[in-house]
Amino acid sequence: MAIISDRKKACITGASAGIGEACAEVFAREGYDLLLAARRINRLEKLAARLMETYGIDTHLLALDVRNAEDVFTSFSNLPGAWQQVDVLVNNAGLSQGLDPIHEGDVGDWDRMIDTNIKGLLYVTRAVAPIMAARQRGHIINIGSIAGKEVYPNGNVYCATKHAVDALTKGMRIDLLHQHIKVTAIHPGMVETEFSTVRFKGDSERAAAVYQNVAPLIANDIAEAVWFAASRPDHVNINDMLIMPTAQANATTIVREDSQRK
Repeated sequence: MAIISDRKKACITGASAGIGEACAEVFAREGYDLLLAARRINRLEKLAARLMETYGIDTHLLALDVRNAEDVFTSFSNLPGAWQQVDVLVNNAGLSQGLDPIHEGDVGDWDRMIDTNIKGLLYVTRAVAPIMAARQRGHIINIGSIAGKEVYPNGNVYCATKHAVDALTKGMRIDLLHQHIKVTAIHPGMVETEFSTVRFKGDSERAAAVYQNVAPLIANDIAEAVWFAASRPDHVNINDMLIMPTAQANATTIVREDSQRK
């Protein structure tokens, strides 16, 4: 869609659901135009229509699988001129597949997690960071996980990918310091989104059990934290934020009580 404003612009990957969709809502509320990327373009179209009507912002949509390097670089290099001025990049696209011990793991699951969570983040960053560097301003916010801080049983490869996100965020922050680009990592604990349904490959009953008798975070909790980091003054950078439900102490210690589920 044609851009008609000089508002700041946020690019959000994985914007069709969950944390990405919630981030789009919050940035639209705060007056940002949105460059939204996801595989499910039909969902993006519905989201964009709603946000434009509600907040009067502009959107540009990319039907994009971040695992495909050629598609990522082509999509960003062909953006209309004004849309190339990305102020905030939210690297949100990510997933978990399976919950198997390492000796029983599915290689296809491993590839999908590595290609999405690590390589996809790298491809999008490589496409957007030079734009920010040329302008000597910008903010990259990577969505990590408690799995990037701890390793839990059968989480092996997923935890490894999120540890990589943590390490890459630290490396980006060093490399982009002289380009005046902020880099932040937001690490959620248990968030009730499509995450578990995707992990268990559509097994909704198993996915629902993850959140049974516990009050998890919701996507908007993380989106508000992303906005907090993005809205700090120029001289302030939030390096790292770990956000947990009150009922969760670490990756594996969770209190489940009937009274917590309203």
